[in-house]
Amino acid sequence: MTDPQPNNPLHGITLEMILNELVAHYGWDELGRLITIRCFNSEPSIKSSLTFLRKTPWARKKVEDLYLKYKRPGSKPKNTRKFT
Repeated sequence: MTDPQPNNPLHGITLEMILNELVAHYGWDELGRLITIRCFNSEPSIKSSLTFLRKTPWARKKVEDLYLKYKRPGSKPKNTRKFT
């Protein structure tokens, strides 16, 4: 049997898995700077963020795109700020 979605890098990965991994890597503060949406900046939680992202396709796309950039070796998100 062949893989039904060979070109989909997110196949088999849930939105909750993506969000948990991004929060573990970046933390809520940096995630809120990278993707400016209220659920990341105002009393953030996994539950409230998942609720918002499931209802808002443009926001979900931004989170998925950030995840793919994070997982791709040598790639950095465009909005990353350097602190000196």
